[in-house]
Amino acid sequence: MLALICVSGWLNAQLCTGSLGDPVVNITFGTGGGNTSVYTPPGYSYDASTCPNDGFYTITGNTSGCFGNAWHTVNNDHTGGGNFLLVNASYQPADFFLYTVRGLCPNTTYEFSAWIMNVLISPTGIQPNLTFRIETPAGTVLNTFNTGDIPVTPAPQWDQYGFYFTTTAGDPDVVLRITNNAPGGIGNDLALDDISFRPCGPVLNSSILGSADKINICYDDQPGYTFSSVISPGFLNPVFQWQLSTDSAATWKDITGATNLVYQRQPTVAGNYWYRLTVAEEGNSGIQSCRIASNILQINVRPKPQVNAGPDRIMIHGGRVQLSAIATGEDIVHTWLPPDGLNDVSILDPVASPAADTYYALRVTSAYGCVNEDYVMIKVVAGIFVPTAFTPNNDGRNDYWRIPYLDPLMGATVSVFNRYGQLVYQAAGTAVNWDGTFKGIPQNTGTFVYLIQFKDGTPDMKGTINLIR
Repeated sequence: MLALICVSGWLNAQLCTGSLGDPVVNITFGTGGGNTSVYTPPGYSYDASTCPNDGFYTITGNTSGCFGNAWHTVNNDHTGGGNFLLVNASYQPADFFLYTVRGLCPNTTYEFSAWIMNVLISPTGIQPNLTFRIETPAGTVLNTFNTGDIPVTPAPQWDQYGFYFTTTAGDPDVVLRITNNAPGGIGNDLALDDISFRPCGPVLNSSILGSADKINICYDDQPGYTFSSVISPGFLNPVFQWQLSTDSAATWKDITGATNLVYQRQPTVAGNYWYRLTVAEEGNSGIQSCRIASNILQINVRPKPQVNAGPDRIMIHGGRVQLSAIATGEDIVHTWLPPDGLNDVSILDPVASPAADTYYALRVTSAYGCVNEDYVMIKVVAGIFVPTAFTPNNDGRNDYWRIPYLDPLMGATVSVFNRYGQLVYQAAGTAVNWDGTFKGIPQNTGTFVYLIQFKDGTPDMKGTINLIR
């Protein structure tokens, strides 16, 4: 059976109309199997199954096939991958959630929210009806909210309920009490997940001067961006602090010295950066749980594509060579310039046959317009000149036998033999660089024979070398 889980918005909630801070308390009921939560509903007993009976509860990540499929099949918690609290209500209306929340700030407004699901399928059953209360530890009610009857839905659906309250100036601890007003029996079965408390304050809006709130910019083209914020009345002595995240706004760090409504961002290395302004009353600004936060500004500094046009090449006039370039980046396109003598300017390994010495540029452009270039030189020669003598006497002049226009990428094999036909030197697909030794022993003055063999069909070349000491 395929079950779809829908996530709805706020229902009949008294919402914070200003800006919110990060969740101070976030009760998610854990992950994995079993009763991994430290919370136990008052008056209820734990049931290890995923179909608890009346007066029982369980902590689970899914439930299915309960009571002859009278309940929805729920495959995930509200966010996916975690657990939720599943309650089969007791026969008498009573509290089923009682939790003391600590670590709040005094005289601060918070938004409370929770996600609820009516797991019953039949519209004739008893519908859950909840009352949320925020109280002081002494029992003074700071605010209350009633959901009314939570209706059945054709598919499993998480709905969020919430309201706001203000802590006292003395003791900021509060008690969250959730009461199920309906009796148990046939129906009144519900799931609860992701209970959170977030600081709530005046409206705080941030923007990037002259730009949208999200910018993609190439590393080489970064200007200095000006961030500015506007806050509505509500704070007596506000303290401002800009923050930076480099992990998709999962965690935040204060930016040293950025404590005004305006912040000037300087160029950075390539990467993705998220910014926001936080505000709290003086005296509470060092406590994260007291701060509200603005909307998020995002600067994505895009890297230049990486490009390597390959090694310079030597080509015999009338022949051709194949280039071998490498380019990487974000959805890149590339082209060779000039196009003269190339069989395809849009590929990384075109065949080149220029009529004369030519510098080719490989220009690579990313999807964000970031550009990088690299160059390769093709030298066109009339033929391969093979020196016929060298003097390996370590005087710094003509100490090595080299073939300057023999391109290693031609893949030729160069062999040198002494007068007895013994192979004393060989270079295959590499630069020729003989120092006149064989197995580390200097060879005597004399005449040696060289043989150059090509893989591309070019005729072999053979001749003599005079080694002079």
